[in-house]
Parts: sequence; C-alpha cells; structure tokens
Amino acid sequence: MSTAKMPDKKNSDDEALKPEAKKESAGFLGRLFGRRKKEPKLPPEKIEKIEKIGSEAAAGSEEKLFEKSENQETDSAAAVTVTAASGTVAEAEVSTVPLLEPEPKPEPKPGLKPESEFKSEPEPEPEPESESKLEPEPELKPVSGLEQKPLPGPLPEVEDDSFATVAPDSAADSMAAPATDSVSAADIRPQGLFSRLKKGLAKTRKQFVGTLDNLFYGDKEIDEEFLEELEEILLTSDLGVKTSYRLFSQIEEKVSHKELENPAHLRDFLQGEIGTILKRSEVAWEITEKPYVIMTIGVNGVGKTTTIGKLASIFTKQKKKVVLGAADTFRAAAVEQLMVWSERAKVPIIKQGMGADPAAVAFDTVQSAIKREADVVIIDTAGRLHTKVNLMDELKKIQRVLGKALPGAPHEVLLVLDANTGQNAISQAQMFHQEIGVTGLVMTKLDGTAKGGVIVGVCDELKVPVRYIGIGESIADLREFDSGDFVDALFDKV
Repeated sequence: MSTAKMPDKKNSDDEALKPEAKKESAGFLGRLFGRRKKEPKLPPEKIEKIEKIGSEAAAGSEEKLFEKSENQETDSAAAVTVTAASGTVAEAEVSTVPLLEPEPKPEPKPGLKPESEFKSEPEPEPEPESESKLEPEPELKPVSGLEQKPLPGPLPEVEDDSFATVAPDSAADSMAAPATDSVSAADIRPQGLFSRLKKGLAKTRKQFVGTLDNLFYGDKEIDEEFLEELEEILLTSDLGVKTSYRLFSQIEEKVSHKELENPAHLRDFLQGEIGTILKRSEVAWEITEKPYVIMTIGVNGVGKTTTIGKLASIFTKQKKKVVLGAADTFRAAAVEQLMVWSERAKVPIIKQGMGADPAAVAFDTVQSAIKREADVVIIDTAGRLHTKVNLMDELKKIQRVLGKALPGAPHEVLLVLDANTGQNAISQAQMFHQEIGVTGLVMTKLDGTAKGGVIVGVCDELKVPVRYIGIGESIADLREFDSGDFVDALFDKV
C-alpha cells in the first residue's frame, strides 16, 4: 500500500489540475489501489509538432507565434482531451504548451499594427508639410518684396522723362541732372537759413501779422471803425508807442488822400514801412583796428556770456585771433561759464579771482591781446539794472580804463537785449545809450517770444546798427541781421 501511495503524491499536482481526467481514466480498483491504466502515448508527429512550436517560441519569432496562435489554441484544447489517454510525460508537455502560448504577446502585436499604422500616418503628414512649404513659394512674401524692389528702378526713369519734358531744350539728360544738383545745392543754404528764421519768428508773426490779417480779411472798407482796430493792434504789438503812432499817422494821411483804399494795399504799406526802419539799422560790421576791443553790456539774464561765446566761435571761423576777458567778477559761475565757451571756441581767456576789480581784468585782457597780436578782444561785464546809477558808473570806469590800455578802445559797445522783455527793452536801450553810448545791438531769444516786434521800436528810436539776432540755442542760430529776410519772414502768410 505504501508503494502504491507514493506515485499518487508525485502526481497530486497533476491530479489537482485535471481531476476529471483521473475520474475517467481510473477504474474502481484503480481508485482503491492507486493504479492507473496505461495511457497510450502521443504519436511522434504530434510530439514533433509541439517541439517545433516550442523551438520557434524560444527563437522569438513573433510572426510565426502570431500565425500559429490560433492553431495552438485548438491544439491545446485537443491536447487536454488527449491527456486523458496519454502518459505523464504527455501531460507535462501539454501543460507547458499553454505556458508557451504568448497570450500577452498577441496583445501587443495588434498594438504593433496600429503603431505601424501610426508610423504610416506621419509619413503622409510630411507630404502635406512639403506641400505647405510649396504653397508659400507661389505666394512668396519675399517675391512681393522683389516686386517692390524693381519699383525704385523705373522711378528714376520716370524722373528722367520728367526732366526731359521740363527741359526739352537741354542737350542731354545727363547734363541736366548735374545742373539741377548744382542749383539745388546753391539754393539749399538760403532756404534753410530763411526757414529757420521763419520758424524763430513764428510766435511774433502769429501775434502781430496774424492779427493784422484777421482785420484785413475779406472785402472791407477802410473806415473809422477799421482804423480804430488797426491803431489798437499797432499799440499792443510791442512796436513801441512812438513807432506805432508814427506808422498810424502815415496810414491816416494815405487814407485821407485816398492812396490806400484796399486792406491788401494797407498790409503792403505796413510791410514796406517796417522794412525801411529796419534797413537803416542794417550796417556792415567792419573790424579795422587791431586789436578790436568789444565791451558787452546789458541787464541780468539777457544772454551776454552766451553771446560772447558764440561771437568768439564766429570770429575764429573767420580766421581771427580772439581773446576773452572775464570782467564779470560778481555773478557766481560767470567766469566758469565763459571758460566753457573759450574751450569750445579754442581761444584764450584772461581771468582773475571772484570779487576782483572788473576794470583791472579788462586792462589785463587788452595788454595780453596786444602781446599775443590778437585781432579781437571781447570783454564780459557784470549784468546790472539800467536804473542803478552806481552800477552804471562802474561801466563808465571800465570804459575809461580800456581807453587807457589802448587809445580808442573800446571800439564797440555792444548792447545785448532780450526780446522777451518787450517794450522794456526800448527803455533799457535808451538808458544805456545815454550813459555810455551804444554802438551796436544784439537781440536775443526771438524764437521764444511773441514780442519780437520790439526790434522795430529799438531801431526806430535809437537808430543803432543791429549786429546779430538770436533765434535759437546753437551757434548757427546767432546770425547776422538781414532786414530783408527779417521782414519777409515776419510778414509771411500765417
């Protein structure tokens, strides 16, 4: 009995796996004594087929396993039925067959097919991308740029045609082109200077001439009401009281003699009279003495030091040797400011400490200019109110000391006026002219005020030459006074 139970323990696992096969294969005595009937072995063809399938699975041929998976399922089902009649060796072989069945493997294989399908899908994707790349090529944004580039090509051809039509008498187009260039180059500078002057006088033109144009606009008769409005405009235009009444009296006389019947003629008359007043102050500045001593005067804040620096630059460009004298020893940083301008103009400067005697500085400047053989000497003086007698006496002292240092000096007493002060500039000019004797004027800051008409009153009352006018901050904006350009820029259409 013990020997019969041992094989039962060994095959207990097989029996647990296939209890139905044991019931069918063993008889009653077999169940009692643990015996089984000898089961017929599998034919060699089946065994070879199973071994072949196992070898293919070990080799890892996924395609054959996938193709034969269906056959293996049928074979495994048949093998289970066959094991009832087969031996223990066949049962072990059949049990290994379902283990070799790559049930999880066929799952990724259908997954691999979509992967291959996905791989096949992106393959057409680059094809539309290549097509999309080909699509912008006919559009060719750069092609549109290329179409625009040839446009400047025909433009000069059209211009050449226009030149040919404008100047048919010209011998050749090539000769006409440089002619136009030379004319434009010659005309650019005056137009540029005039446009800058016109821009600088914009506020004055709008205030004075613009108001006159509003009065003259339309078909109007010159009657008493018209003349009253004209008188008010002249008096409030900073021309000065005397100048305004003189102009108005001339207009009344012309109207009474019926010489002025049209407001347009009245505008031309005013422009001519103002041009005549300014023309008398347009005198060429001749520098005959060597050194030519210039003493600048004026009230505080009119721009004396800046004007001196710009004049030094102008004279230097004219190949003249310039020496500056810092005689403004009272204002803080006045000497330093003049030193900056001397460095810009590359001219020497004579200076002393703060609070020094300005007359002594002026004397030393002239002596130094004589030794250096300088052409021009420009002396800066402290700004002072024209109503202060003691300050005016100091200017007289400087003037006397300059005469001792060089007989005839100063050769020019240059008064600097600020156009922003309006009619007050006229009273300043009168006081300085009475006390010292002004020989030249510089009107600054015309670009920042609507009171630029004051220059007409100053010129009419003092009858002093206007040397320069300032219409900006740069050196080029300090320009020589030209009465014709000034009047044209002032009476230009608003």
